[in-house]
Amino acid sequence: MHVSEYRIYYEDTDMAGIVYYANYLKYLERARSDLVREAGIDQLRMRAHGLVFAVARVEVTFRAPARFGELVQVRTRLGRIGGATLALPQQIRVGERSVVDALTRVICMTTEGRAARFPAEVRAALAAIDAD
Repeated sequence: MHVSEYRIYYEDTDMAGIVYYANYLKYLERARSDLVREAGIDQLRMRAHGLVFAVARVEVTFRAPARFGELVQVRTRLGRIGGATLALPQQIRVGERSVVDALTRVICMTTEGRAARFPAEVRAALAAIDAD
């Protein structure tokens, strides 16, 4: 499991000081980007070879609000790896409080928008995440 932490700033909240719902997607994306980078996957190099990651689907369940000033922890696990797809269960927490549960499905595709299989080295780096 990979863990990232982010402080909630005023810019993240609505008038009530609660995180605006769409901003949770930003935290999920940052955590996925952190995971990929820390796994040693160079997305700029992938793009130079004509491949990119794209989010195909996100299922989100909002459980409780997060508020201005709190520290959120985004936990990302490796789910099923297919030929060109990857499932990433994610959870956002504030301390022991569950705030958001999400399942993000990522695809590997060409820069022209066609599905493409994960290169062997990317697949190996992703598989190593689960071994940690």
